[in-house]
Amino acid sequence: MKARLRHYLSLAALAVVLVFWVLVLRPAALGGPASYIIVRGSSMVPTYASGDLVIVRTAAEYRVGDAVAYRVPEGDIGAGLIVIHRIVAVGQDVLTLRGDHNAAPDPWSPRVADVVGAAWISVPGVGRVLATIHQPIVLAALAASVVVAMIVAWKPRPRPGDRPISP
Repeated sequence: MKARLRHYLSLAALAVVLVFWVLVLRPAALGGPASYIIVRGSSMVPTYASGDLVIVRTAAEYRVGDAVAYRVPEGDIGAGLIVIHRIVAVGQDVLTLRGDHNAAPDPWSPRVADVVGAAWISVPGVGRVLATIHQPIVLAALAASVVVAMIVAWKPRPRPGDRPISP
């Protein structure tokens, strides 16, 4: 009876975690509200350091003081790159942004539509680990490790008619 209750509780906990992920943490690429940004550079020090992972979420509006991630507008140098900086001014559908560590505002003038989302949660240093894992050689090593572990752990099933070997 305890084992069955434990099984149902673990299934319920898994369902809660899955629903939370779908509603809160699902990436925008999968239709969710969140995007995951790995900070590179020092323009947002002391708020974010290089290698931090920042989860940004879409918002109905963005205000002066919000740290937001945005895509560099088409036609500008670096078009499509994602930058995370703080809003310093809001114009008619145009934002002025600046890194916390920068003296001058950004050279780009993104529109509100270019904003990926506002900073929600940051996890120091995790972005560095994720960037390392995404290296092709590291992915190949992880895949090879999984294959080797499966081969080592593999036990052939006895076929009907096979007799057990006795010592």
